[in-house]
Amino acid sequence: MFVAVPILEMIILIKVGGLIGAIPTIAMVVLTATVGIWLLKLEGLATLRRVQEKMATGQLPETELLEGIMLIVGGALLLTPGFVTDAFGFVCLIPVLRRPFARWMINRVFTMKNGASMFHTSDGAFDSTFHRTNESAFQQNTTIIDGEFNDESGQARTDPTQSIPGSEDKS
Repeated sequence: MFVAVPILEMIILIKVGGLIGAIPTIAMVVLTATVGIWLLKLEGLATLRRVQEKMATGQLPETELLEGIMLIVGGALLLTPGFVTDAFGFVCLIPVLRRPFARWMINRVFTMKNGASMFHTSDGAFDSTFHRTNESAFQQNTTIIDGEFNDESGQARTDPTQSIPGSEDKS
């Protein structure tokens, strides 16, 4: 990959340079890098704002975080001279192309082999809040006792791991 892509880029640059000339080819490479930097700044700030909005409402900004990674990769690809890397870079920077790809990646990564998922509800909808969506799997082998108690022993406990007098396990 690290050898094939540069060779492919050189072949394409030479062919394009042969068709339109060296100066226009260099100008196109510089133009894509300049547009890429401008688009990276614009989209990076918008993505950061969406991350902050989701965090403020208690939602997990999984799509936005992945988009941020894609923006970094896209910016690096656009700064690399060549038309193939520019094409992949623009896919990572243009929102219409980036967002569906990011959602697809999240669905593929978080879906487990047995069909269950950490972030999917039973009806297949995506749940991006911090609460657990698969309660039945959590409750199968767990006993939860909800209650309150008052320590009437009169002894102050400074160590929370210290047992309360009279509560030792007598089994």
